[in-house]
Amino acid sequence: MSISGGGVTKLLLHSPPAVISFSSDPTAAATSRRRRPSHFPTRRAPSLLSIKASPSLSAAFGVRAATAMDSVEKEMIKDGDVDEAFDAKRAAGLVGELRRSFDSGTTRSYEWRIAQIKQIAKMMEEKESEIFEALRADLSKPKFEAYVSEISLTIASCKHAVKELRKWMAPEKVKTSLTTYPSSAEIVSEPLGVVLVISAWNYPFLLSLEPVIGAIAAGNAVVLKPSEIAPAASSLLAKLADLYLDKSAVRVVEGEVPETSALLEQKWDKILYTGNGRVGRIVMAAAAKHLTPVVLELGGKCPAFVDSNVNLQVAARRIIAGKWGCNNGQTCVSIDYIVTTKEFAPELIGGLKRGLAELFGENAMDSKDISRIVSSRHFLRLAKLLDEVSDKVVLGGESDQTQLKIAPTILLDVPQDAQIMQEEIFGPLLPIITVGKIEDGFDLIKSKPKPLAAYLFTESHQLKKDFVRDISSGGMLINDSVLHLTVPGLPFGGVGESGMGAYHGKFSFDAFSHKKAVLYRSFGGDSDVRYPPYTPKKLGVMRALLKGKILGIVLSLVGWSSEE
Repeated sequence: MSISGGGVTKLLLHSPPAVISFSSDPTAAATSRRRRPSHFPTRRAPSLLSIKASPSLSAAFGVRAATAMDSVEKEMIKDGDVDEAFDAKRAAGLVGELRRSFDSGTTRSYEWRIAQIKQIAKMMEEKESEIFEALRADLSKPKFEAYVSEISLTIASCKHAVKELRKWMAPEKVKTSLTTYPSSAEIVSEPLGVVLVISAWNYPFLLSLEPVIGAIAAGNAVVLKPSEIAPAASSLLAKLADLYLDKSAVRVVEGEVPETSALLEQKWDKILYTGNGRVGRIVMAAAAKHLTPVVLELGGKCPAFVDSNVNLQVAARRIIAGKWGCNNGQTCVSIDYIVTTKEFAPELIGGLKRGLAELFGENAMDSKDISRIVSSRHFLRLAKLLDEVSDKVVLGGESDQTQLKIAPTILLDVPQDAQIMQEEIFGPLLPIITVGKIEDGFDLIKSKPKPLAAYLFTESHQLKKDFVRDISSGGMLINDSVLHLTVPGLPFGGVGESGMGAYHGKFSFDAFSHKKAVLYRSFGGDSDVRYPPYTPKKLGVMRALLKGKILGIVLSLVGWSSEE
């Protein structure tokens, strides 16, 4: 999103052999392979489970790679529930196959690109019920939220690409100068080649398919690696890609660390990764070995400034929608904390309390309209963050580990050195920090890594102007939250530690394209001024030419101006 999941990487540091999990889940770890849900068929080639992780990537985390399967995994293979190993050799074979397809020109035609994008839209429309089921299985995502944030946005992205693709593909004319006269020039967008998309679990369809739409629109062959933390969605994506898309140029590879490691060892023409900064560094290090460019969609602590000069009811509902209504806070552009004045804080808390009761009922834990926490380890991490500052809770705080639920929770004036203010929360906890006047909070944001998004709620035109000018963030939204991601003409991307590069709409097309500079000249109009032997007269003409002084050129040619 990207709406992405940005947190810390899974680490398992105990025996049996530890593995690294490439995931945007901040904490979720698995000590063994998970069976796919029975209602999602086992995916055969090319999405295969491996038994060995990349030593270089494992070493980067200070853990050793798994070298053998346990007895359960062996039994699963015997039963046919797990496919044979997808190692570096098979990854190389896959990349080679896609590169041959790309080199054949298959993906370059306008017709192929449009057909594939239309197939993605058709897939999302025809398999809506299966997508709902997968999102319910992985995240208990409400059907309304699943449709709005996953299905409709993906279809909208397809429709926008279909509408605009001819324009995107058309060469862009560029003015030339006197130096190259007579000539014409243009910028030609050409596909990069074979690209890799590594997506996140929190919006497993949108964050997988929107970059793929951009890669296809640009004319590339593409491999998608969905997150294993959303296994039902991953399995369904693999199944549907086989049914709807051209397998000679678009593939889905499922799996965990070994599969991701095997993929990252290959030479790609671009990698787009959505997730957390720690894994982002690993992806970038792996890409650097081949000088592969990367787009990193990471996360960060996204602040929301709330001025007293607001329509409180509307502001509260929009804050709630951007925090708890978006995957229960498990969204990279979710509001991470609020900055408001000490005087206005009680009124704001009251407005949020009334809004939460209106939208989720008096007991949000019983609401069917709010997602659960993705995993028990993520739940425990959030519980630990909350426990450290439990005396600061002013609303909520209830939790149920058996259901992986934590109530919408508001905390007031937690210490800046508390862990909850040091790392991205990625959950339903919302600290409110108070200041004397709203502008005093600007320095607080500037003291932290630049966020992926920043929000301001105010009626003050001057405050809006100051906020846009003084605060650096990947994106920004005034008087609402999250919705800037739905505007295809706006780039989505981070800055600093919240990411690099951007996509969405034409920015997706550009992200997977090389902008090739082309200059056209005829054989006419050739002048000896540029060729030896060099004379003072030629230098005078060239000096005037490079400065764009037509009169100087004429004077030099008739000998009225010379170079000493």
